[in-house]
Amino acid sequence: MVGGSADVVSGAYEHTILMQVKNQPITAFVLQGRAPQIVLAVNNKTMPNYKTVADLKGKKIGVTAPGSSTSIMASYVLAKAGLKPTDVSFIGVGAAAGAISAIRAGQIDAIANLDPVISMLEQNNEIKTVADTRTLKDTNDVFGGPMPAATLYAPAAFVQKYPNTTQALTNAMVRALKWIQKAGPGDIIKAVPESYLLGDRSLYIDAFMKVRQAMSPDGYFPPGGPDTALRTLKAFDASVADKQVDLSKTFTNAFAQKANAKYK
Repeated sequence: MVGGSADVVSGAYEHTILMQVKNQPITAFVLQGRAPQIVLAVNNKTMPNYKTVADLKGKKIGVTAPGSSTSIMASYVLAKAGLKPTDVSFIGVGAAAGAISAIRAGQIDAIANLDPVISMLEQNNEIKTVADTRTLKDTNDVFGGPMPAATLYAPAAFVQKYPNTTQALTNAMVRALKWIQKAGPGDIIKAVPESYLLGDRSLYIDAFMKVRQAMSPDGYFPPGGPDTALRTLKAFDASVADKQVDLSKTFTNAFAQKANAKYK
């Protein structure tokens, strides 16, 4: 998006804050996830005697990609225990079979990832959970408030110049979010690409049903959510810690409001 190869991105809300600090304003215009759904867990193979977060110092933590929401979540949990991101090594392992292989091969000591990867590793007792944000309660426990997760965002100039396109994208997302809240297991499985199932349809469905509440039901950014995200980043990111951030410019509920008026 910054390089101009994409106009709109589906990504973590925190990116809007990080980009404002760099004087590259982007605006999130519809919320997809109201909980990150990320789990930080240790590898039972390489850390069988794990006791506290402090034990992760000097270890390798697998994340979907460096700088992603999984690394942000892991960095925040580390910061609460007095550790800096530089006290560990973040390794990109993706969010599919590669992540599972990295745990099983002992290439990483901990993992910050999502379902179905986490549920598959839990099923075989291969990991021990350190922090879990798959439910609203767990998210509040970890971050101390509501934490906006996946969003659609675009450069502020794009949103201003193409309001109709932005609205159309929001309408489609809000319709999908409302469908997800009501869809049955059979409907869900038909809509998911085979590669996402990791070879276990029933596990995927079980995992999805447990985290369905983490999906936004309406596309709105929750009150207090942006504040939680900013507080999280300030806890470990020096580039944000001493900066003034205008959160009102990082998101808008205007398009979601129109979409919800159209799709009940």
